[in-house]
Amino acid sequence: MWFYEKRLEYPVNITTPNAKLAQFIMSQYGGPDGEINASLRYLSQRFAMKNRIAMATLTDVGTEELAHLEIVATIVHQLTRDLSMEEIEKSGLGPYYIDHTVGVWPQAAGGVPQNACEFQSKGDPITDLFEDLAAEQKARSTYDNILRVVKNTPEVADPIRFLRMREVVHFQRFGEALRSVQEDLDAKNFYAFNASFDAPVSCPPGNKQ
Repeated sequence: MWFYEKRLEYPVNITTPNAKLAQFIMSQYGGPDGEINASLRYLSQRFAMKNRIAMATLTDVGTEELAHLEIVATIVHQLTRDLSMEEIEKSGLGPYYIDHTVGVWPQAAGGVPQNACEFQSKGDPITDLFEDLAAEQKARSTYDNILRVVKNTPEVADPIRFLRMREVVHFQRFGEALRSVQEDLDAKNFYAFNASFDAPVSCPPGNKQ
């Protein structure tokens, strides 16, 4: 279903290696709010969406997260290529180097490996879309934190700003998808049932929400 265009969604051209920055940015590759989990979350959740707008949104955003994964991996690669052993040891990258040399591998900034338990695919459209809204805000917050660290390194900061901007756009799109799902359901009672399995629950007369 995908067509791969052989260029990055946003260019990355880093000329000065920096192992310390690579360790920070790596968190958006395989950390709890990183691009791997984002893509897996959305491309898994879409199957339970009866609303076609919500399904299309999850497909579109999940696919774009794969492109963001490629950008983050490229940043990490360019920041770690051509490092000397002295630079690796001084930066604290030594433990990572022992296990992966300078290959790109999914982990958080703190060294915790990528874990699919950090996202959910619940099968309930409302539940999943609210998680997606929160996920985009958490990713945006992480990019904010990274930008504070790399603000004096434009060749790193520029692609990070682009990625942050896309998190804001994704948040808006998930808000639109949630509104569409709520309009499909009984807007006053959407929280009371999973539309995929349960019949709508009507409020007794005199007790309308």
